[in-house]
Amino acid sequence: MRFLLFCLAALIAAPAAAQNLDLGGTPGAPPQPVQISAAKAVTWSQDTQTITATGGAKVVRGNVTVGADELVAHYRKKQGAAAPASKPPAPQAGPSALEQGGGELYELEAVGHVHIYTATDNAWGDHAVYSLDSQVLVLTGSALKLTTPQDTITAQESVEYYSGKHMAVARGNALIVTNNGRSIAADVITGYLSAGAQPPAASGTAPELTGTGQLQRVEAVGHVVIKTGTDTATGDSGVYLPPTGEARLGGNVHIIHGPNELAGADALVNMKTGVATLLAAPGGQVSGVIIPNSGGGASK
Repeated sequence: MRFLLFCLAALIAAPAAAQNLDLGGTPGAPPQPVQISAAKAVTWSQDTQTITATGGAKVVRGNVTVGADELVAHYRKKQGAAAPASKPPAPQAGPSALEQGGGELYELEAVGHVHIYTATDNAWGDHAVYSLDSQVLVLTGSALKLTTPQDTITAQESVEYYSGKHMAVARGNALIVTNNGRSIAADVITGYLSAGAQPPAASGTAPELTGTGQLQRVEAVGHVVIKTGTDTATGDSGVYLPPTGEARLGGNVHIIHGPNELAGADALVNMKTGVATLLAAPGGQVSGVIIPNSGGGASK
């Protein structure tokens, strides 16, 4: 996954292989033009310092496009700049027109049928706000969805992308489904990308980076459910490493295979092979119920 995920930020100039959904621009690189268009109207207001596109509105910057019923670009006067021009900047002129008038774009808001996409990744929601200052995108709505060539991510509350931290967070019945049909669900799922600082891996060693923008680590908290195709593993929290396909569950862990169920303190799940191993707490033991002739049980 090139997150994210899950993700997702509005219009940054990411490397061609990654094509992240990010709107900010590469640090230190020349600014890319922001193209604004709409089927109904593009309105510039000096009073509110906004440019509003309505009706099939679209903003394009680099590889990333944001479409919505309405798009509102918020700008402000640059420090030490002259008063803004009396005429609105041309919709296709991009940030250079604002800069000529002493203005700078700092926030983009998308309302209604929001669709953020590149050639490889897509994100849908009802409302999105991207702050160029903090490089944070917040996508909200009742049917949030993010797709990449490797994964599909859904959530019911919000999907947040922190471009500077290379981190994405899905909240509210969050779900990641891989392209091989395996899945991870939790109340909150956090994904870390390779381009940013990586937290330590579950084994204590950071995984090797496989490419810019690749999802390296997933942390799941609250009502965690991992499905491998043959087994279902549940727990209070979990960590998943996409490069190796390994996941670890902790807290009230159960592994279910057909009618068979085992309980323990921790579990190791290989999402690639589907093998789940239950571990006992120090001084404790693994327990469970296995039905004879039911097709076997999870590994112990």
